[in-house]
Amino acid sequence: MSLKEQLENLRQTSLQEIQKVVDLDALNQIRVEVLGKKGPITEVLRGMRNLSNEERPKVGAFANEIKSDLAEAIETRKAELEAKKAAAQLAHETLDVTLPGQSIKKGTPHVLTQVIDDLEDLFVGMGYQVVAGYEVEDERHNFEMLNMPANHPARDMQDTFYITNDLLMRTHMSPNEARDLENHDFKNGPIKMISPGRVYRRDTDDATHSHQFYQMEGQVIDKNITMADLKGTLEYTIHHIFGEDRDLRFRPSYFPFTEPSVEVDISCFRCDGKGCNVCKQTGWIEVLGAGMTHPNVLKAGGVDADVYGGFAFGLGIDRFAMLKYGVDDIRNFYLNDVRFLNQFTQEG
Repeated sequence: MSLKEQLENLRQTSLQEIQKVVDLDALNQIRVEVLGKKGPITEVLRGMRNLSNEERPKVGAFANEIKSDLAEAIETRKAELEAKKAAAQLAHETLDVTLPGQSIKKGTPHVLTQVIDDLEDLFVGMGYQVVAGYEVEDERHNFEMLNMPANHPARDMQDTFYITNDLLMRTHMSPNEARDLENHDFKNGPIKMISPGRVYRRDTDDATHSHQFYQMEGQVIDKNITMADLKGTLEYTIHHIFGEDRDLRFRPSYFPFTEPSVEVDISCFRCDGKGCNVCKQTGWIEVLGAGMTHPNVLKAGGVDADVYGGFAFGLGIDRFAMLKYGVDDIRNFYLNDVRFLNQFTQEG
């Protein structure tokens, strides 16, 4: 029997086996056995060394034709078996359309966003406007208009990320207050604004410090504004966030953009003012700084300090959240640990 006859017999036998196969694993086994390097076609072709130079290319071309035919037949049978398997699977599967669908877990605002939203709702309800501002600021608005000219020692209190000699990452939200003073027309009414946002300091990250964090600052500028207005506003805010049972105290302090300046403490929520490790045995926890707007700040904004006055305050959103929820490490807010964040999931 010639090599061509042997190859033709292999083709017919293999085609029959391919058509008889009933599962994909068996079909794959046939593919390996017939078309593999150790298959019968390869064995037959070893006899080509005995052929003449004229016959050898003809037999080789015939062998390639058979391989192509068998590969095509295998792919066709594979498609048939896959379709048959899918049809059988569908025939045995049933779908109860009355069953409820799978519930999709909803996201929730980040805990810091929740605190910001709560404060914004509170102040908007008191007639304040919310101002966003710029994260990249110039020295004039970040320092000079806030009574901190070049070489002022207060600049050392805020180690700054400079981009150029004049541009920097804002170190606080007060530049928005300066811009509001600069652009406001008092014919339209007084200034009542808050400005929450991210600020940047060249600080070493630890449990209570971060190189970036959130602040909210606010100011009211009008005629006949007094310290009593400031105290009433802050008492209302503190009681809203931390509860009506918190006591407040105001301590004299220093900020270059307010005079007089105060720092505000609340009674310790853990020991109720008796003294513990949270409040360092004092019974009080510092929560924010504030004061009456400095005349130099008003003048820098083009406001007549003899006619208008006001107050300003600044608080740390991260610190408020830490105190409100008993978080002992500020870094937890920025690690995106879902186990931590799920503690603050809002319902509804």
